[in-house]
Amino acid sequence: MSPFKKALEEYLALRRGLGAELKRCGLALHRFIEFLARERASRVTRELAIRWATQPAGAQPSTWAARLGYVRGFANWLSTVDGSTEVVPLKLLPYRFHRKPPHVYTDDELLRLVCAARRLPSFRGLRGPSCATLLGLLASTGLRLSEALALDNGDVDLIAGVLHVRRTKFGKSRFIPVHESTWRALARYARRRDEILPGRSTDAFLVSDRGTRFGECAARYNFAKVSREIGLRASAGGYRHGRGPRLHDMRHRFAAKRLVEWYRAGADVEREIPRLATYLGHVHVNETYWYIEAVPELLQLATERLQKSRPEVRS
Repeated sequence: MSPFKKALEEYLALRRGLGAELKRCGLALHRFIEFLARERASRVTRELAIRWATQPAGAQPSTWAARLGYVRGFANWLSTVDGSTEVVPLKLLPYRFHRKPPHVYTDDELLRLVCAARRLPSFRGLRGPSCATLLGLLASTGLRLSEALALDNGDVDLIAGVLHVRRTKFGKSRFIPVHESTWRALARYARRRDEILPGRSTDAFLVSDRGTRFGECAARYNFAKVSREIGLRASAGGYRHGRGPRLHDMRHRFAAKRLVEWYRAGADVEREIPRLATYLGHVHVNETYWYIEAVPELLQLATERLQKSRPEVRS
């Protein structure tokens, strides 16, 4: 094992021991170590860190900044044991986080995505059903991708129609009641999965063709593939996913549709939003209010509601 690789394993083990998951960070830093090996580098320098972080050339500035941030954290730790390590200053590749406007999938787009996912080929025939079920689950429940993929069989109550979401972004568990059509679809998938892989070792609900837990990288890759197939994303070279609507936009679709339905039905949205925030696992209700500003239709509906309740308000 190379010195850099050994140091990285120690760094990741230390941070994970403190509670950090570091999925993307760990993957990125392993690629950085491979880059250092190709460059025959004997130490981490600012020049090497910046050159690696700004690849590929067509990536978003936010991607460059995130990659450099991963290296900065590792270099900070490495400098305590290797004085020749150069730590990248904070102001290099500055990027201010901006939330991307959500893409609210239409019913037709969602249907075409699910149908395309079902057709994905695989050796055992489970790739398509797993991808299609994942897309439908995200759209119908608003779960985060990590939450859906972390579901075990014991977390999915196919009798009561309730999901137990345990591995959440902020460590808070919650129970999610689902629509009858959703749990029936989950039950169909479970039967098909058990027919194809009856003797698998994993307890995961969503399973890959290899009999292991369906992974985040596979989910994003397959989503990008079917998105390009139906024209939602432009083609991208190599293994790049291209740009366009994201998997996380399924969560946005769920939240936006609930809010639109409440406004159109004349419901007391102010009273309902805290319930939606709890269902989605938001830490603060402000995260849920963001949808009203981000989705033009919601902003218009909210304005019309305000005008009706306060006649003196004019747009």
